[in-house]
Amino acid sequence: MNKPFFLPTLLTVLCLTAGTTRSYAQEMGFEEYDPTPTLVVPVHEIKQAKFPFVDIHSHHRDMSEARLRQLVGEMDAMNEAVMVNLSGGSGAALKEKIDAINTTYPNRFMVFANVDFDGVGTPGWGERAAAQLEEDIRYGAKGLKIFKSLGLRYTDANGKRLAVDDPRLDPIWAKCGEMGVPVLIHAADPKSFWEPMDAKNERWLELKTHPRRKRTDTDPAPWEQIIQEQHNVFKKHPNTLFINAHMGWFANDLETLGRLLDEMPNMYVGIAAVIAELGRQPQQARAFFVNYQDRILFGKDSYRPEEFPTYFRVLESNDEYFPYYKKYHAFWAMYGLNLPDTVLQKVYHGNAQKLIPALDNALFVE
Repeated sequence: MNKPFFLPTLLTVLCLTAGTTRSYAQEMGFEEYDPTPTLVVPVHEIKQAKFPFVDIHSHHRDMSEARLRQLVGEMDAMNEAVMVNLSGGSGAALKEKIDAINTTYPNRFMVFANVDFDGVGTPGWGERAAAQLEEDIRYGAKGLKIFKSLGLRYTDANGKRLAVDDPRLDPIWAKCGEMGVPVLIHAADPKSFWEPMDAKNERWLELKTHPRRKRTDTDPAPWEQIIQEQHNVFKKHPNTLFINAHMGWFANDLETLGRLLDEMPNMYVGIAAVIAELGRQPQQARAFFVNYQDRILFGKDSYRPEEFPTYFRVLESNDEYFPYYKKYHAFWAMYGLNLPDTVLQKVYHGNAQKLIPALDNALFVE
């Protein structure tokens, strides 16, 4: 397998001592090369967000009362007001999570329901799925989360790939619009996963360490097709509000993302798992946040408290050249956007309050 063209496979250090030249050679691949920057610049570690925030993109299978009590302590330390668990499930599993929340911290946690796509194409599937979703929402689910398996892995009753815009799913999107709850949807993955795994691929290291993430135009479909299917749904259901997870995989192309937001006024975007893309383009990203400040929501995805400060630092500080916490995601350095307070407040909680009216406004008094 080819190594990236821009990093060495052999580091050679020449040392001059006692009038002789000695050569020290060390075999080193991309994975091991991780130099400590010699750059000296101001550092502002931010352990707590400037304003109370809603994490609109979190995942927790365990929402027992004991676990919720543990989570609240960690949330308080970060100034996290509300955690939205997107792995709510459906039916009895969802009700168990909601009951635990109502018993302990009813204003600090929320769950989004999930749809079981098994059996799409069988008689009455759409009506049954919509009815179950309505029951879940009436019991306390505050939205619907769609995983990337739709478009990548799910098949219908005949074994055919289930497209994101399959018309048999329309009752689901319509039900969310009818009941006034948002749909947080993840479609596809970064476009680089579909591109040749060679020296030109910016995600080469991630694909090397996580080979199952590699995709092709036939496994299962071209990236552009899956993304277009998602946009077709947004346009077909203008009365339903959609939160496009991971900025719709356009965080590295904010000009295009801006056009898409202009075309689809019912689309919002979450920043979960794409903070490294924003941090490497501070001027353009800052302008984007200012221009689309009413359409961007804070989210983290994987819940690791030690990783949140990187998000705070990118959004709040004016720091230069600091690292991301996962080299295989981003081997480049990042910069702070130094967002205005009015924008930060909307990203941290204001936009979530618009989409989820049940949020307790008292939690966001500053």
